[in-house]
Amino acid sequence: MTANRPRRRGRSDDGSREAPMVPRADFTSYYGRPVLKAPVWTDDIAYYFFLGGLSAGSSLLAAGADLTNRPALRRGTRVASLASIAAGAVFLIKDLGRPARFHHMLRVAKPTSPMSVGTWVLTAYGPAVGAAAAAELLPRSWRQRRLGRLLDGLARPAGLSAAALAPAVASYTAVLLSQTAVPAWSEAHEALPFVFTGSAMASAGGLAMIVAPVSEAGPARRLAAFGALVELAASRRLETGLGLVGEVFGTGRAHEELSRASTLTAGGLLGALLLGRRSRTAAVVSGAALLAGGWYERLGLLHAGVASTQDPKYVVVPQRERLDARGRAGAADDHLA
Repeated sequence: MTANRPRRRGRSDDGSREAPMVPRADFTSYYGRPVLKAPVWTDDIAYYFFLGGLSAGSSLLAAGADLTNRPALRRGTRVASLASIAAGAVFLIKDLGRPARFHHMLRVAKPTSPMSVGTWVLTAYGPAVGAAAAAELLPRSWRQRRLGRLLDGLARPAGLSAAALAPAVASYTAVLLSQTAVPAWSEAHEALPFVFTGSAMASAGGLAMIVAPVSEAGPARRLAAFGALVELAASRRLETGLGLVGEVFGTGRAHEELSRASTLTAGGLLGALLLGRRSRTAAVVSGAALLAGGWYERLGLLHAGVASTQDPKYVVVPQRERLDARGRAGAADDHLA
């Protein structure tokens, strides 16, 4: 630690009248150690974020396709929603270390905890997605049997239930990140929900463009285009609207991954708008670009958060700025009084 000259007596940084008795210190680090511990999450959690959003967006498309009589789009998105949430659960459990830890989180319901809320949402969402997809996966020879008729009858209510929960599935992970002490995530709490939901819509629309014929993929193209625009705008906000902490989104590994995400998402957006309705090949290529963009988006966000814990300035400087702002506000109030 190095010290500046002592401050004059007067109002302290927190707005009180008590003057500091020791000089203000310029903090660098404590024996070279980070101020915050880096997140223990591995890339597995980024894969879970991506797959959960993909499943949520696919559920919305599946419900709309069911109500508007688009059987191929409905079938593809229902199956995709089930496959992606199942794969996401594998990565989530792998990151947790033991499957029992997910079960243990169901012992309580805590509305103020994003993790608790997300666990309960997933618990309700998974069976609904499974019931809707089961009707599509049932062999034709079973359609007229009692089980087949039962699943067909449950498919629409289950699909609508999954669609109702889909926005929470797509966005709760953004809230989970923003409620941590990691500077890159906590400072981006206003933009992260838009990044996550926009990316979920773009990825799901891209996947639907791959699994459905062009004639039925109109809703998928529109959802993908809207989601891509939201994702690109919110991602830009991360780099330009967060002050000092925004540096982590524009440097290092996070920058490389987020740049790839933006390039792929923009390319997929243009392909979907200009060529997706005319060419099946263009629709598939554009859909694949949107999927890859969403994948790199989650990886970039994870690695930006890790990078922001490795330099003390991303923790200390924003805290000092907020403290100084409170001091100035207190001084202004006293002056007006």
